[in-house]
Amino acid sequence: MEPKSPTIEFLRLRPDQDSDIQLPRYMTPLCAGMDICAAVEDQIVLESKDITLIPTGFAMAVPEGFEAQIRPRSGLAVKHGIGIINSPGTIDSDYRGEVKVALINLGKVSFTVNRGDRIAQMIIKRVYHAKLTVVEKLNETDRNAGGFGHTGV
Repeated sequence: MEPKSPTIEFLRLRPDQDSDIQLPRYMTPLCAGMDICAAVEDQIVLESKDITLIPTGFAMAVPEGFEAQIRPRSGLAVKHGIGIINSPGTIDSDYRGEVKVALINLGKVSFTVNRGDRIAQMIIKRVYHAKLTVVEKLNETDRNAGGFGHTGV
């Protein structure tokens, strides 16, 4: 049996002002992520290495047991060096404020965010609260404490 898809409730925060801004949506039937659009009043220019918080014009209710992950769009990343500074950003199920996207320009030239541009993608994921236990010793593995690069290039 296929697991039930969660229902996400969206609220337009400025319906009169932002009715032209698309709410998050899947662009094709098999997309994993919904594209998120910028609800900026005027163009925002991100200079190289700038970080800017971009409004989306919506809030949402993610059901308990789920999170929304905000991730970069691959085309913006590859073509322009635009990413998300805290990628993936997490929207918890108890957050009801405006969703904003922390874009960073890792490219060498400025990048302009226009009203309605698709700036990020959102993926809905199940989350679990783990049970934590303090122990005297951890079980050993072949890797054990081998860290970054321990298996070579």
